[in-house]
Amino acid sequence: MKSIFYILFVLMFVTQLPAEAQVDKKDVRRGNRDFKKENWREAEIDYRKALVKDSLSLAAAYNLANTLYREGDAEQAQKIMETVKEIAPASVSAADYYYNLGDLAIARQDWQGAVDAFKESLLRNPGDLNAKENYIYARKKLQDQQQNQQNDQNNQDQNQDNQDNQDNQGQNDQKNQDDKDQQDQNKDQQDKNKDQQDQNDQKNQDQPQSQQGQQPKITPQAAQQMLQAIQAKEKETQDKVNKQKAEALNSRQKDKNW
Repeated sequence: MKSIFYILFVLMFVTQLPAEAQVDKKDVRRGNRDFKKENWREAEIDYRKALVKDSLSLAAAYNLANTLYREGDAEQAQKIMETVKEIAPASVSAADYYYNLGDLAIARQDWQGAVDAFKESLLRNPGDLNAKENYIYARKKLQDQQQNQQNDQNNQDQNQDNQDNQDNQGQNDQKNQDDKDQQDQNKDQQDKNKDQQDQNDQKNQDQPQSQQGQQPKITPQAAQQMLQAIQAKEKETQDKVNKQKAEALNSRQKDKNW
């Protein structure tokens, strides 16, 4: 990240800052000295003191964000940068402001934010080769991220399609199995019917011919009734014959008397 020291902002704010706010200059300059020595912790304390005295100090806020970034606290640095986002873009150091925003975005892997920030920095300072390189790097990472997201979405869609196909295949397999089970049941029933028919045919073949042509047996009661009927018929016939004989005899007797 680029560091902007207080001298860059004196001309902007010397006519605007109230007298009681000028006391922050000493703390900012002390912070700048510690910053150059890479004494980040002391520099942070100095810049925070300056902000306590003047919460609108662009130099203190901007350099504090740079210090926090060096300390590895990109999230806190981003919050500090947010406090001056209204005034920093209009300052003479707007290019550096956006450059640092881009660095913070890279630290968070916010590739879209990094691309937007470095683009703004280049618009204000087209000759900044570092900003140009970082812009190209962030744009490439953004493209990779978008491609990965698209691939993930495609994979999810493909997985969903595969799952749907598996579900459909499972339903088809179940239906086919049900149909097969029904066919097997029908075949089993047909086999049973055929076996029964074969058994009946074999039983008929095993019976003697005399039994196969024999009339069904009658019950003793029916036989007795048939016998009685025959006897009654014979008696009726005998009575008729006797009657005819008696009539013939009477006729001969009459003939003899004459």
